[in-house]
Amino acid sequence: MGLYIIVSVFILMVSALIILVVLVQNSKGGGLASNFAGSNQYMGVRKTADFLEKATWTLAIILLVLSLASIFVIPRTGARQNDVTQIEERASDPIPAGPTAPAPGPEQQPE
Repeated sequence: MGLYIIVSVFILMVSALIILVVLVQNSKGGGLASNFAGSNQYMGVRKTADFLEKATWTLAIILLVLSLASIFVIPRTGARQNDVTQIEERASDPIPAGPTAPAPGPEQQPE
């Protein structure tokens, strides 16, 4: 159960990060990259856009991997396993022939 909670928290954190990174980007080349247009000394506009694109792809892949990993750490209770076993046992039981008519009593005998 503890590992499932940890993976779920990581999924939520990565989801929040990917939302922020996507919101910072602008489809027309603006966004965060446009704020650094005047200061091209260290990191130019194109490098910022490349970084944001790589961050988006990396976070998307991490989110995919965590989602697939969460399948394997979902807690399974013993009650569920017992239910599956009971259903399998019922399926292997022979099917009854059906209801039978009661034998005619002395007052119901035809004359």
